[in-house]
Amino acid sequence: SRKPILIDGRGHLLGRLASVVAKQILSGRSVVVVRCEDLQLSGHFFRNKIKFLAYLRKRCNVNPARGPFHFRAPSRMLWKAIRGMVPHKTKRGQNALRHLKVYEGIPPPFDRQKRLVVPIALRQLCLRPDRKYCSVDRVAHEVGWKYRDVVNNLEAKRKIKARLSYLHKKKLKKITWKARVAVADSIKPQNEVLKQYGYLTSEFEKKYARPATSATSSKPGKRERQDLYLAAKAERKASRLEAKKLGKVVKRKSKAKAKAKPTGKSA
Repeated sequence: SRKPILIDGRGHLLGRLASVVAKQILSGRSVVVVRCEDLQLSGHFFRNKIKFLAYLRKRCNVNPARGPFHFRAPSRMLWKAIRGMVPHKTKRGQNALRHLKVYEGIPPPFDRQKRLVVPIALRQLCLRPDRKYCSVDRVAHEVGWKYRDVVNNLEAKRKIKARLSYLHKKKLKKITWKARVAVADSIKPQNEVLKQYGYLTSEFEKKYARPATSATSSKPGKRERQDLYLAAKAERKASRLEAKKLGKVVKRKSKAKAKAKPTGKSA
């Protein structure tokens, strides 16, 4: 019933990420891992390739179709690592694996959702700087994965599309800012009424905005926006305290009237 956890696999160590994901799906959370081709392995490339080739030799002599099955896709490599950390032959383990989804790249609708990282599984935080490492997509490509170029092309298109979307959003934000500052004087009476009840209004933008040096720098920078935010926060807090004090005064007056009013009938 809860929203699934969306993890960006780029820069994570495969085994450490698998251990964290296995714990989450066993506790009932739904997990989605994207960009599995950018997962990383400790040890240089040749060492990991030799290990995988030795793993490929382990099969059933009578009928290899019986298993074990050797997945070449990076997403399935991660899935099998997680399966090994879950009691997958029990109902509990099978239900846990149903809560897991793994993908190469970032397919829709996940390309428009916020992605998270797992700090205890990041390669830059786990390995020493002088240690060797390699990417999973290179190993997978060397042992038979056929879709490395396809995934790279789709990811390049997605990044271009995301960049254009971000620039459009940034442009709209700038226009909205200018419009709010332009109408601040005309809605001043309404803002004064709203301020009495502790609502945050756009009046603070006009009040605390610094004069622009040129037409291109009409929108304040990061430091200016932070100052505006802190000033608005302080103003909102002061108005709420004032409203709270006013409410206490009204309560005291009502209590005083109730005490002054005679409760019983005169003889």
